[in-house]
Amino acid sequence: MRKLIVQKYGGSSITDIKKIKNVAKRVVSYKKKGYKLVVVVSALGDTTDELLGLAHKVTKSPSERELDMLVSTGEQVSVALLAMAIHKLGYEAISFTGAQVGIITDASHTRARILNINTKRIEEQLNRGKIVIVAGFQGVTTDRDITTLGRGGSDLTSVALSKALGAETCEMYTDVEGVYTADPKIAPGARKLSKISYEEMLELASLGAQVLQPRSVEMAKKFNIPIHVRSSFLNKKGTIISKEVKAMEEIIVSGVTVNKDEAKITIYDVPDKPGIAARIFKDIANKNINIDMIVQNISRTGATDISFTVFGRDLNRALTTVREASKKVKAEGVSYNKEIAKVSVIGLGMRSHSGIAARMFNALARNKINIEMISTSEIKISCVIKKRFADKAVRAIHKEFGLGKK
Repeated sequence: MRKLIVQKYGGSSITDIKKIKNVAKRVVSYKKKGYKLVVVVSALGDTTDELLGLAHKVTKSPSERELDMLVSTGEQVSVALLAMAIHKLGYEAISFTGAQVGIITDASHTRARILNINTKRIEEQLNRGKIVIVAGFQGVTTDRDITTLGRGGSDLTSVALSKALGAETCEMYTDVEGVYTADPKIAPGARKLSKISYEEMLELASLGAQVLQPRSVEMAKKFNIPIHVRSSFLNKKGTIISKEVKAMEEIIVSGVTVNKDEAKITIYDVPDKPGIAARIFKDIANKNINIDMIVQNISRTGATDISFTVFGRDLNRALTTVREASKKVKAEGVSYNKEIAKVSVIGLGMRSHSGIAARMFNALARNKINIEMISTSEIKISCVIKKRFADKAVRAIHKEFGLGKK
């Protein structure tokens, strides 16, 4: 018997019965080669969005606990149908929810963190020769409440199970052939990468690339679990995500991303005193709202302006908190802008090459795209621009660094 492989199939891979049968055939082809298989499945197509839509028709502010109860049902449908499709092909399979296989999480509903996985039930079924199918995106608290792991949580389920079971590799199947230098829908000449480092993939994922959930990449990096991103519709090799190697560092820029789910908040005339910024951002942190870029102007009159970005989906919650905080510190007022986007370049080679920022800024300038905010790290440069120029900016930067198909 060969080693264990964990496979994950996203919603785009199982949008209808025909695609579910296609996934069943692929899974069985691995079983025929002698592999033990654990298959993690997302909800069918847009099921999760549809369930969330129903919840918000009932109330504008549904309970997070009840949201988890609702949206977790999507994966239960998927695992059962896939098990049936595998049975039809003459092979034994058994489906489980996250709770049934002992994925224990904390009680942070809609964004729970995995605390432990009891693999006993999965291992028992694998040893009986069965293909084990697990509902992604979900777990259960020690009080037996169902939780979900946040958007893209099935990726995290897959990597966590790979670690817990000692899998040979973790294969992520999606509707694209791998990780690209940019979104091919925006930059038609975008090129598929054969390999990329955990560090670069983490930046790409957190900056807007929709291929993998950032938390899943963090866990893969922590435990050195190789990930193979592949198309569920083709038998081609995809992109291997692993530790960085010397060859990776020779490539200056690996990719360009854009995130259009951004909003900028500015607090005007904040008293320029020690501890004021800490008070404002502590209040925001207490609401579990993530802050990205922060810019504070130089004080010339005893007061300063502070601007920062949040995810667009968090804007309303953030504004309520920021307005309350600004009153406490006696700031003059608050404004916001939803019509922004963040475009970024990522690459390990940026550590040892100068002039990357200048080239990126020149590419934007040539296309008459103004930069509103800038953020940098060792392997990343991000710029906030007007949302209407987002796609144009990606194409300009992609061309500047010669990332298209050779």
